[in-house]
Amino acid sequence: MAASTSEVAPPTATPASNDYAPSFFTPAEWAFLNAACARLIPNDDNGPGAVELGVPQFIDRQMGTPWAEGALWYMQGPFLEAKAEFGYQSALTPKQQYRLGIKAIDEAVQAATGKPFAALPPTEQDAWLKRIEKGEVKSDALSLKSFFGSFLLKNTMEGAFGDPLYGGNKDMAAWKMIGHPGVRADYLEFVAEAKPYPYGPVSLHGKRG
Repeated sequence: MAASTSEVAPPTATPASNDYAPSFFTPAEWAFLNAACARLIPNDDNGPGAVELGVPQFIDRQMGTPWAEGALWYMQGPFLEAKAEFGYQSALTPKQQYRLGIKAIDEAVQAATGKPFAALPPTEQDAWLKRIEKGEVKSDALSLKSFFGSFLLKNTMEGAFGDPLYGGNKDMAAWKMIGHPGVRADYLEFVAEAKPYPYGPVSLHGKRG
């Protein structure tokens, strides 16, 4: 069964920064990742989007953890198609999923439009992501539907709403947007209240938002 990326946090705080340079993703992959994250959680009137929250940085940092090598999972065969409740069923590590998945998507988009995914207008990017989610875009290298749902979308959500310790949710902005208290030790008296939580969030390192 796949472990959550939150189980393999770096030992010290690594909050999102404005001058971040990716250590795993190539420039073309980085362009794709930023474009895709921006469409999965866009920046709008409700609050900051995935890019503003540092989600691409979160995903890049996760590529340097044991999780990205598949070290926390049972990775021996046989590898069979099975329902989700039977756990991860691929010989590919998360690193390989991203490397092959991004390459396959960009190749499919390039063949159809003459441009890489990141160069498309947002409406066309949305259309491609919906097709990938439905399993309509195929690759001989991997299941793009699985890559989208089990990695790209899931990791984007983790990076957006996880603790800033992991490299995303910059300044706890996602928690502020949804009124989440973070890791405050006690807010039981507010659980039954039908109104917004009145205080700002607190991170694992005790920083107050």
